[in-house]
Amino acid sequence: MLDATTWAALAGAYFSVLLLLIGVLLIASWKIFTKAGKPGWAVLIPFYNIYVYTQVLRRPKWWILLYFFGFVPFVGSLAVLFVSIIDSVRMAKVFGKSPVFGVGLLLLPFIFYLVLAFGSADYDEYRVVEGELI
Repeated sequence: MLDATTWAALAGAYFSVLLLLIGVLLIASWKIFTKAGKPGWAVLIPFYNIYVYTQVLRRPKWWILLYFFGFVPFVGSLAVLFVSIIDSVRMAKVFGKSPVFGVGLLLLPFIFYLVLAFGSADYDEYRVVEGELI
C-alpha cells in the first residue's frame, strides 16, 4: 500500500503532465486561430473561443448552443460527442486535410492539433459550404 507522500508525488506528476498538455493545446489552438485570420488570444476567453471556433468552421451562430448540451445528462453528452466528431472532420477539411485526419483531431488532439498548427496546412474557408453538416 502506498503512503501519503507517494500519493502526493503521483498527484503532482499527474497534474504537471495535465498542465503541460493543456498548454500545448492552447498554443496549437492559438496558432490555428491565427492561421484562420482570427485573433489568437480568443482561445483564452471562455465561451468566446467557441464562438470563434464556429466562425473558423463557417457554422451558423446557433451552432454554439449545441456545445452547451453537455450539461444535459446522457443525451447531452451524446449530442456533444456527435458535434465534436463532425466539427473535427470539418476542421480538417478547412485546412485541406482528409476526414481521417479529422478523426485524429478528435482522438489524439495533442498530436494532430500541433500538426495542423505548425505544419504546412493552409486555411481556406471556402473548402466547406456554410449550410452543409460536414
